[in-house]
Amino acid sequence: MMNGKVVIVTGATNGIGQMAAQEIAAQGATVVLISRNQSKLENTVEAIKSATGNPNITYIRADLSHMAQVKQAAETFLSQHDRLDVLLNNVGGWFSERKLSPDGYEMTMALNHLNYFLLTTSLLDILKQTAAEYGEARIVNVSSGSHYQGQANFADIQVENGYGIGNKAYSESKLMNVMFTYALDRRLQGTGVTANVLHPGFVNTGFGNSDNRVVTFFANIAKNLFAKSPQQGAETPVYLATSPEVEGVSGKYWDNKQQKRSSKVSYNEAKQEELWHISEDLVERALQPVTVK
Repeated sequence: MMNGKVVIVTGATNGIGQMAAQEIAAQGATVVLISRNQSKLENTVEAIKSATGNPNITYIRADLSHMAQVKQAAETFLSQHDRLDVLLNNVGGWFSERKLSPDGYEMTMALNHLNYFLLTTSLLDILKQTAAEYGEARIVNVSSGSHYQGQANFADIQVENGYGIGNKAYSESKLMNVMFTYALDRRLQGTGVTANVLHPGFVNTGFGNSDNRVVTFFANIAKNLFAKSPQQGAETPVYLATSPEVEGVSGKYWDNKQQKRSSKVSYNEAKQEELWHISEDLVERALQPVTVK
């Protein structure tokens, strides 16, 4: 089904990302993993090759919270491939204490949203070219049901007020994933490129573990009691990346392979456009060359 197709999966060295990459590889696609840890990337590539018998698994190492490395990852991919059929934006994080990215941005927003925004917009041309030549291309963004708690408070997009143990920042970033997808869908009309966003479910992975031992302890109890397996969590992203049933379907929010209404504020087009322009500005500032005085 996916023979000859080229797929990028970010955050693919564990959990949902690794299982999604493996399932897509098993269908015959060339899969490119993007993550920051060199040894994990090497081990994951070999594990997927062994599990699937597919030798066409490669990686690009990048810290996706750092905008210069996101841009470089896109450029590296473009130097190695002449098509991109699916971009699966999966990497994400939740941080119990407020911290800053290498660009000086709040880490949750930088990794969970700005990374999606910059990687996707940097690869739009090859996605459109692939759609023109082969009939379609797909963008799949992993969000979360936590987006329902988001308020789209872009005046405090860096979450400088009321950070708490990270819930607010995480919910806002996951709402940004949804709103970005809807704004992107409008811009892709007529190109053959689709963009969808999903909730993978509550999944038992290393996600949510932090340097706060109390938070990690209770998170692990909840995951052991109630969470899906990573393979179950990967079902919806793999479905949206590969299934012929969703060909041509775009601008939708998905849960358990079913379309679902996202939060009310996520459909506010004015707020979507506000987020788009703020994101453009933050990315542009992060990518400006440093001048030495």
